[in-house]
Amino acid sequence: MVKLDEIQKRLIEEIADLHNVPDGAYNFRANGELAGRNTTANIDIVSKTDKSGIDIHIKPGTKKESVHIPVVISETGLKETVYNDFYVGKDSDVVIVAGCGIDNCGVQDSEHDGVHRFFIEEGAKVRYVEKHYGSGDGKGQRILNPVTEVYMEENSSMEMEMEQIKGVDSTERITKAELKAGCRLVVKERLMTHGSQHAVSTYDVNLNGDDSSADVVSRSVARDESKQVFNARITGNSKCSGHTECDSIIMDHGTILAIPSLDAKNVDAMLVHEAAIGKIAGDQIMKLMTLGLDEKEAEEQIISGFLR
Repeated sequence: MVKLDEIQKRLIEEIADLHNVPDGAYNFRANGELAGRNTTANIDIVSKTDKSGIDIHIKPGTKKESVHIPVVISETGLKETVYNDFYVGKDSDVVIVAGCGIDNCGVQDSEHDGVHRFFIEEGAKVRYVEKHYGSGDGKGQRILNPVTEVYMEENSSMEMEMEQIKGVDSTERITKAELKAGCRLVVKERLMTHGSQHAVSTYDVNLNGDDSSADVVSRSVARDESKQVFNARITGNSKCSGHTECDSIIMDHGTILAIPSLDAKNVDAMLVHEAAIGKIAGDQIMKLMTLGLDEKEAEEQIISGFLR
């Protein structure tokens, strides 16, 4: 049974695209407490006994199943750290949907720090979706600091979609990954900051096995007085291929610092980085304005397409 009020249901819709209780395994967390849980024959969810968090066990060979583990906070002043471990069995193929939404209408800061560790067995495939969202008209901040650690066995793959588009005042995202032979990691980050918000994204990927590969791409928009830092480091310890890219739009008085870093420790490591920061081109705005949009509408249309 899922116990959520109307505000919490709206937050769930924003971060997990859920309008109803999902099929399959799920664990809903609201204001620091368990709000609902379901397991399946192939996916088990167990509460930790030594600290706050859960262990998710996915049996080998599990196909076309999903796990939803959204977190919502609608209480001002609540601060928590949660530890979630995922054990993904050999040759499985699953979707994991996480994320956190904070609605803060009070004067105290609300904060969720989530530490997720993934242990992905040989040949397994994981698609991981993590969305962050903030709302509320209070003076208290909405703070999210996720840590993600990924440990991949041979010939496994993981696709990560990390999205933060609205309402988060402060975030420091740290992602670390260790890849063995034949592994493939793809990261797609979409980020927008506004007001006086700041966001730091740090990626540290180690390509340890032959024929492993990583593609870490960030698209971001910094508006108003907001600040962003993108720091991506790919280390090639073997015959491997790695690519990192930061593509950003800067507006108003925003600031963006991009620090792509490559560390080749093997003669057969093929590593590439790209970084581009700029404003919206005037001809793009003019073209849309000739179609009937005003300048603000044209900007929003361009940003929406850029972050898609």
